[in-house]
Amino acid sequence: MPFRSSIILTFLATLLLSLSGCDNSRDDGVVDAVIIGSPDGMYAPGYRLAASGQLLRGATAEGLVGLNAAGEVVPALADRWIVTDDGQSYIFRLRNGEWANGTPLTGESVRASLDRNLRELQGTSLGLDLSPISEVRAMTGRVVEIRLEAPVPGLLQLLAQPELGLQRDAEGTGPMALERDEAAAVLTMLPPDRRGLPMIEGWDKTIRPVRVQAMAAPAAIEQFDSGAADIVLNGRVNSLSLADTGALSRGTVRLDAALGLFGLRVNKSRGFLADAGRREALSLAIDRPSLVAPFNIGGWVPTTRIVDPTLSGSLDSSQERWPDLSLEQRRATASARVALWKAANGGDAPRLTIAMPTGPGSGILFRQIRASLSSVGIASELVGPDADADLELVDRLARFDSPRWFLNQFNCSLKQGLCSADADALVLDAISPGGPGERADLLLQAEREMLASNVYIPFGAPIRWSLVRGDVEGFATNRWGLHPLPPLAMGPI
Repeated sequence: MPFRSSIILTFLATLLLSLSGCDNSRDDGVVDAVIIGSPDGMYAPGYRLAASGQLLRGATAEGLVGLNAAGEVVPALADRWIVTDDGQSYIFRLRNGEWANGTPLTGESVRASLDRNLRELQGTSLGLDLSPISEVRAMTGRVVEIRLEAPVPGLLQLLAQPELGLQRDAEGTGPMALERDEAAAVLTMLPPDRRGLPMIEGWDKTIRPVRVQAMAAPAAIEQFDSGAADIVLNGRVNSLSLADTGALSRGTVRLDAALGLFGLRVNKSRGFLADAGRREALSLAIDRPSLVAPFNIGGWVPTTRIVDPTLSGSLDSSQERWPDLSLEQRRATASARVALWKAANGGDAPRLTIAMPTGPGSGILFRQIRASLSSVGIASELVGPDADADLELVDRLARFDSPRWFLNQFNCSLKQGLCSADADALVLDAISPGGPGERADLLLQAEREMLASNVYIPFGAPIRWSLVRGDVEGFATNRWGLHPLPPLAMGPI
């Protein structure tokens, strides 16, 4: 029986020893973090969280497991667990602790909280990822079992997502407590005994508060450049051009080798986009390596696939679409399809609107896309993120490393753009009982079906960046692009 466990005392001691803290430029003993985004998103209730809301939820409401700075799964409310040989049962042993209201942390109370989260996430892509969960059972004392309809190798990663943080009476168990200070949230580590952990002498000498604000990218970068912020998180392609490394005197741009989706979703099945073959013309025309060339990003790998071909255990190896066609040949094919459409529609070139988030980086990216589409006779116009556009930029981080995550983002039940009911049916079949080979084959068929429908024009991996002052530790780039706040609170011993 595979066994995965960790003694929480060892974990806590290792965390304190391995993470040195941040020397704030103002010497006020506080780590100042700025998250690029809307301030409203920090405190939004519910389960559709902005990046700032994810970070605060993850800091104040632990799940059964959590993520460390490197994006690795670590113990949280559960201090150890086992997985049965068939991969369809995960049994968690809870630590000895209490909810925020002082009631004991029991298997039954955790089961009720987890069941509530799973219900609330129905209708979301994360809910689809979690759909193989068939039952959550409270066992004796502080033991909880999660049963699955089919094995989910990435289940622990899913359970570590901020939306799976467990609460009772709308309050979590930490590891941090939150107080609002005007526009900022001040987070402080709870004492170990408040979290049901063994006390460590002098624990409070090794931590410091983390003050968090959310603001637009220009203001966030200004805070960093002025020395008012130690770290800036959640940078995306639309703001990357603002983070000029040549102008930074006390920090560095840190890029995550992130896993996820970065491309154009087809929102409208009308006009030129009504036919899958013509939608394919857009994908044929895109010069993917040129898209991010103006940003000088090293190591970014373009792809014509929906499922990231670098994924461990990726489907169909690293085979890209149209492997025997050069860009010129692909564009010749696309141009011929555009010409046929023009001949049947009065000779006018197709004109498409593309919705992207505001920011100078979006303008740079759009100009590269426009040049590619123009090369085959397609005109395009950039519109705002809330516009009723033909195409929309998808820039999304993966929750776990499975082909199913990529395919779930286009599920018809989400009602976000064009979709493939046939692909959805294959994904559903893949989470029914069956052998690993059969499941992999079904997911491969689902991706091929979705590629054939051309509801999405992939570019490559999403781009995430942070600004991190040179003396800040407790931060690490990771493939999930998610940077938890508790490690930033750890100071030098």
